[in-house]
Amino acid sequence: MEKIGVALVGAGFAAKFHVRGWVGVRDSDIVAIYSRTADRAKETANLCEQLGVGKPKVYTDLYEMLRDPRVNAVWVLSPNYTRLEIVRAIAEEAKQGKGNLLGVACEKPLARNVKEAREMLNLVEKAGLLHGYLENQVFMPSVTRGKEVTWRFGAKYSGRPYLARAAEEHGGPHASWFWKPTLSGGGVLLDMMCHSLEAARYMIWDPEKGKDTVKPKRIWGEIASLKWTKREYIDKLKQAYGVDYSLEPAEDYASAVVVYEDEQGNVALTEAHTSWSFIGAGLRLTFEVLGPEYSLWINSLQPELFTFFSRNVRIPPSEEFVEKQNADQGLIPVIPDEAVTYGYQAEDRYMVECFLKGVQPFENWHDGLLIVQLMMLAYLSAEKGKKLDYEPSLVEDYIPPVQRGCWNPKTFLT
Repeated sequence: MEKIGVALVGAGFAAKFHVRGWVGVRDSDIVAIYSRTADRAKETANLCEQLGVGKPKVYTDLYEMLRDPRVNAVWVLSPNYTRLEIVRAIAEEAKQGKGNLLGVACEKPLARNVKEAREMLNLVEKAGLLHGYLENQVFMPSVTRGKEVTWRFGAKYSGRPYLARAAEEHGGPHASWFWKPTLSGGGVLLDMMCHSLEAARYMIWDPEKGKDTVKPKRIWGEIASLKWTKREYIDKLKQAYGVDYSLEPAEDYASAVVVYEDEQGNVALTEAHTSWSFIGAGLRLTFEVLGPEYSLWINSLQPELFTFFSRNVRIPPSEEFVEKQNADQGLIPVIPDEAVTYGYQAEDRYMVECFLKGVQPFENWHDGLLIVQLMMLAYLSAEKGKKLDYEPSLVEDYIPPVQRGCWNPKTFLT
């Protein structure tokens, strides 16, 4: 094939990032969009046409879309709680040969728990589909270039990196389902630590020897609600999303340390920190790598472009300059093209290239399953209040108290 047609399942916030990034994707058009909400799908389809990345047909019937002969790959971008059923449908159609599917890519996190993630992986592999895990942060230009510099110079001349830190912070999501942990599967740990765990791991594995040269050995995690279970913020969530957060609270802060062992028996650590309780210019992504005689750091809120508005300027609230923007006055960082900076364009281009060549992407659902395992072990570590060995069997059927709707934020104090 010289070109593949891609269908987007989901037409919300994430889908629009991918559409904007598609202007840099060769050999592919977005040919179909499925959403349970026709108006939202039409809006995203219009954006595709405006940007010249395809003239997609809108579907509200998933099976009908999967049988469209123009659809060769599916990007699963819908909310967490919908993904397993969607993948079941994709696998069913592929096994029956009713479409022209080559592969499927899925947004982070792969699933809400290990049981779901494992079933999704088994389904696509039994259906003979290629699979890509859409972890955009390992495709961020600053991160991929940072990894190259780290290993080409730092590791080569002084030794491999031994510590990587990754953090993602903003003021909270802007879709109601995120604030219902029994639906979404968790709070900020599930929503954002998937990014930080995988980005930090990416920095410490040797690009010449592969990611399997670092094995997770131990993990400990902590979660807390620092902001959103305060009475005034519970009231804000009720007004904004119709959610009673006092009944089903989730963590708005999470941290985890993972101990890895390399092929020579050396220790390497990763630290992940995430929060929905950050107040600043907007979404902040930070990374650090430390080695014997070198260090590297990245901060997405230190770009090359800033704007300043005095107190006499009144502009309406927006996210015009940076995702999750909190300020509309003063000195504001501006991300010129967020789809590029955050890695969406590079990951989409890479997945398309792999599917066209019939090659399994290096970032795939095995990685997505590993990250879900690490997140569940972090939840379990926080629940038990102790470090845990990396034993996937501990969380094979584990559902965190947050997802079960019975987590008490006060346990952080005990």
